Amino acid sequence: MPPTVRSVRPLMHPMLNTAVKAARKAGSIINRASLDVDLVKVANKGRSDFVTEVDRAAEQAIVDILLKAYPDHAILAEESGASGDSEYTWIIDPLDGTTNFIHGFPQYAVSIALRHREHVTQAVVYDPTRNELFTATRGRGAFMNERRIRVSRRTKLSECLIGTGFPFRSFEHLDEYVRMFRSITEHTAGIRRPGAAALDLAYVAAGRLDGFWEIGLSPWDMAAGSLLILEAGGLVSDFKGEPAYLSEGRIVCGAPKIFPQLLSLVGNVHPARSG
Repeated sequence: MPPTVRSVRPLMHPMLNTAVKAARKAGSIINRASLDVDLVKVANKGRSDFVTEVDRAAEQAIVDILLKAYPDHAILAEESGASGDSEYTWIIDPLDGTTNFIHGFPQYAVSIALRHREHVTQAVVYDPTRNELFTATRGRGAFMNERRIRVSRRTKLSECLIGTGFPFRSFEHLDEYVRMFRSITEHTAGIRRPGAAALDLAYVAAGRLDGFWEIGLSPWDMAAGSLLILEAGGLVSDFKGEPAYLSEGRIVCGAPKIFPQLLSLVGNVHPARSG
């Protein structure tokens, strides 16, 4: 038999390399804190919306590394907000899945993306509990550690495992979401809600989930994961089928054959609206 041919990773883009360094530093802070998670100080930003000293320390470590390398770049981070004025913006979630983290539930990640003007060009999602590093550079494919990843090859929605996130901060759209949940449950093999959107999107890119949808996300939840999916051969949009998910906060994505089927179900509950 011929030898198995594996995708050889091209040299990592310098900006991606810096983002990886920052993500691993944040991951080491998170892993250290996870050993005594009961001692971590937790504060409420809002209803069911928590921030810890670990979020803040991880974010500061990320920002320090990025700005040391690229002092003229702008920052958009979950805890510290927006700063700087540049055509390059780093979009950062230092600990996506904080609620999981403070409960010792090992499903959370560091998410770092670089947006150049209107396009996300670099992406890192790092799972420190499993040491799984998901990376992508625009036009160069997506990888987990050093292995090329691709979205799943499934074609029938009825065979698919779909990820989502339940509304937990605001219940304004809960009825709409429940209708989507019912419809998608009836048409798929199963739905999973692990609780860290950035990691869910990385799982779509790696073919572990066949698709994903959610309402009420922030840019730092989606930016890195969306590029991973696109570079892994998948499709991403808002609920109208447009590429405005980072501003809309509503995302649907999946493998090429699954995406339109999932979008159709979401669209039937959420008809396209003007404006």
